[in-house]
Amino acid sequence: MPDSLVSFIQVLRTHDVRISPAETLDAMHVATTLGYSDRTLLRDGLGMTLAKTPEEEAIFLQCFDRFFDRQLADFSEEQQPDEQSAVDDSEADTASTPDQDSSVSDTTSESSPLEEAAQSDPSLEELMQSELMQALVNNDRNALSLAMTKAGEAAGLQQIQMFTQKGQFTRKILDTMGEEQIRKSVIELERADSPALSELQRYRDILREQVRDHVESQYLLHAQGKTQQFMEDVLSKTRLSNIEHTYLHRVHDLVRKMAKKLAARHSQKRREYRRGQLNMPRTMRAGIANDGLMFDVHWRRTRKEKPQILAVCDVSGSVAAYAKFLLLFLYSLQDVLPRVRSFAFSSNLGEVSELFEQYPVEKAIELVNWKYGGATDYGTALTDFANLALDDINSNTTVIILGDARNNKGDPKLEIMQSIYQRSRQVIWLNPESRRAWATGDSEMQRYQSACHFAAECNNLKQLERIIDQLLKSTQ
Repeated sequence: MPDSLVSFIQVLRTHDVRISPAETLDAMHVATTLGYSDRTLLRDGLGMTLAKTPEEEAIFLQCFDRFFDRQLADFSEEQQPDEQSAVDDSEADTASTPDQDSSVSDTTSESSPLEEAAQSDPSLEELMQSELMQALVNNDRNALSLAMTKAGEAAGLQQIQMFTQKGQFTRKILDTMGEEQIRKSVIELERADSPALSELQRYRDILREQVRDHVESQYLLHAQGKTQQFMEDVLSKTRLSNIEHTYLHRVHDLVRKMAKKLAARHSQKRREYRRGQLNMPRTMRAGIANDGLMFDVHWRRTRKEKPQILAVCDVSGSVAAYAKFLLLFLYSLQDVLPRVRSFAFSSNLGEVSELFEQYPVEKAIELVNWKYGGATDYGTALTDFANLALDDINSNTTVIILGDARNNKGDPKLEIMQSIYQRSRQVIWLNPESRRAWATGDSEMQRYQSACHFAAECNNLKQLERIIDQLLKSTQ
């Protein structure tokens, strides 16, 4: 059971339930204390230990019910409706005709074709004496379900990730349970055209169906979270301009998930203060009540000016997709990021911060693209930015510029970039183009790079997350 509990915790982690090693040990202690006999008590105890939010509690309950499902598989022979009605009629007849009871009991006591064939075939008789076949004939659901579960563990069924692996694991489990012996006997009965063939085939098909159902349920339990993680990993490393429209809602969810992770990582740090020097007057006043003994020591806290971020985004056609996700990322981190002011441009530049205060992030981004989209002119955009915000830039300001720096052979206004560089704490330029393209055509990136503290290729969410993480560290 401890191994099963560890596997269950791994399932929860693949479903985005955050569980630390310390919480895993706490869950072990809870399970040891409560025991495994009372399913409801165990579920409530583990839920209080592992689930920390209502969302995680809902995921926990769903995964618990599916992981610890002990409903036995049904290996009984399925009856057709006509056969079932015939059985019901015969039961009604036997209830009124006592003589027929003896005939029915005589019929049921007769040997089946499979048992008769086993009497003259040593290999078939050996099969009939096997534990698997005895359990199938007697419909021993406990033994069959236990054997199927153990075979799944031996085959590593908990590692299933792709739906294409279901057939592979089904075959492994059947081989481990001994189905190969049944398969060989079916082939021999087919060659001999034996009347026992249909009965043995029925047992074989029932076994295969239940194993397939077991693999399917385990796939849905274990692979769902792993498949989602795999998909998120692919999307996070895919160039944002290449992501199809059908996946955009997943990308939005992934951005929020990344932002939530960064917020959890940096929110505690933002509550820390530098202790500063000893505040002697306040410490002495606090010690008056204790005859001058300085039990309570007070410090002068160093208060820093609150930093700010200025995000300048090119929303022309070639870069609009990247600007959208940068803004979505920044405004999803409002709890931990310093004050953010946003500017958008293609040729003319304007501040769009108020749009994000009035509308949801997605709607605000849509309005920004509609209002400022068009042909690119970095010289005009930098001139407008200087008029709007240059006087507000100081040593606590971080300027983030997102754009490909392609200026259509216009004046790049490099002197304005130099002025921004000299006034600000840091200038970060994120370019969605490959570094190899920075010196080609009408790109001014190499010239602008001389006026940046940091310039990087940034065209997917993984790169953007890493840069935002560094930004949060630098603004602590």
